[in-house]
Amino acid sequence: MRLQPVILCGGSGTRLWPLSREKYPKQFLALNGTNTLLQDTALRADLSSAPGSRDSMPPIVVTSEECRFLTAEQLRQAGIKTTSIVLEPAGRNTAPALTLAAMISLQDGKDPILLVMPADHVIDDTPAFQAAVGQGYEHAKSGKLITFGIKPDRPDTGYGYIRATGSPDSKTGALEIGAFAEKPDAETAKRYMATGEYLWNSGIFMMRASVWLAQLNATRPDIVIACRKAFDERSADQDFLRVGKEAFSACPADSIDYAVMEKLPEGLGLVIPLSAGWSDVGAWDALWQLGRKDTDGNVLQGDVRALSTRNTLAIAQSRLVTLVGLNDVVVVETPDAVLVADQGHLQEIKAIVAQLKREDRPETNTHRKVYRPWGYYDSIDAGDRFQAKRIVVNPGATLSLQLHHHRAEHWVVVRGTARVTRGDEVFLLAENESTYIPIGTRHRLENPGKLPLELIEVQSGTYLGEDDIVRLEDTYGRTSDSQ
Repeated sequence: MRLQPVILCGGSGTRLWPLSREKYPKQFLALNGTNTLLQDTALRADLSSAPGSRDSMPPIVVTSEECRFLTAEQLRQAGIKTTSIVLEPAGRNTAPALTLAAMISLQDGKDPILLVMPADHVIDDTPAFQAAVGQGYEHAKSGKLITFGIKPDRPDTGYGYIRATGSPDSKTGALEIGAFAEKPDAETAKRYMATGEYLWNSGIFMMRASVWLAQLNATRPDIVIACRKAFDERSADQDFLRVGKEAFSACPADSIDYAVMEKLPEGLGLVIPLSAGWSDVGAWDALWQLGRKDTDGNVLQGDVRALSTRNTLAIAQSRLVTLVGLNDVVVVETPDAVLVADQGHLQEIKAIVAQLKREDRPETNTHRKVYRPWGYYDSIDAGDRFQAKRIVVNPGATLSLQLHHHRAEHWVVVRGTARVTRGDEVFLLAENESTYIPIGTRHRLENPGKLPLELIEVQSGTYLGEDDIVRLEDTYGRTSDSQ
């Protein structure tokens, strides 16, 4: 029976601010190596060598409209092909996302087993994970709904728990699901740990596509109806699958756990214990626990120097960071924001991000470096009536044909060759050459070469916002109000 990985690539990860931003959430960060969490998840989804799952398909990836190009580019960089990249017009939690994936997987008349994975988890031991998937596969074939429970090594209050009951299956170690428990307080977590009956809820699931839809229809038929309507209104857009915007936006929001798993008839749900170096990297202390520590218990990344400092996580992205006489803190430096927090107050980061959001601070939304389908730009300086950007255009990529009502632009090529459209002119610019784009002039920038094009753009005018872009043509199907 075919196995269909499903990667759920939503969520904002505000507790990992300032690295994680609304338009650049944690699944797109390389937190535990050179690959991003999304890339590692997709590579892990190649289960062709796992027991019982030789017919493993490329993953279905469900992501947001905002992150569509970033998702596609990171998968391309890792050499990962997908069955489909599904765009959610609005976030509706994991149950509707999985429902769309199930409907896609049933199109060819087959009924695959879905392996459902969040895109933002760390799993250090891939063979152990794949072995557990092989065990779950055997039960999912017979119509069971499987989840994977993490064997706890401490009484953690940051995870939900699953109480496992009965005797373990002699071949797979699977146990029956007794109950799901919300994130506990410290005393309850200690009690859970002491009983030996509880596992952390990993948020990873397996089931046949038809079984998921049948169980969801029994418990939340309103979600099935809304998703079916959105799916019937689907359309292809380059590498993406768009579903009906109004229908999906009207779909009730619910999680896989609440919508189905907590309401299963007795004996239909199983949990397989998993010990594979798992973490959902939900907060900075989780990254500290995962990291390689020095003799003082510090995890230091980037250009960091520490003296008389212990049990501290420090990340420097763009400059030297020095620490003196600190214990149990987190310091995260990015080009546009710095976080300094006591490890005992990390749960309050969400509150400070919410405060910044109320103040309409751009640091909650994007990084200084902003990725686009053609490459990226880095806002290197700004002041009254001017802004300077470093722009890098990928080989063969093309920006939209556009104009601005409020700003003029000066371009200086630093590296590579640019093809410029300015009004009715089309011409090439080589290194150290420049051009000027007056206000209201239609223009386009292209990289006709085989190496990245790098230039400095200086904008000047009365308004310099990104929404002052009137797109006349666009290779990537964007409109004036989209990024």
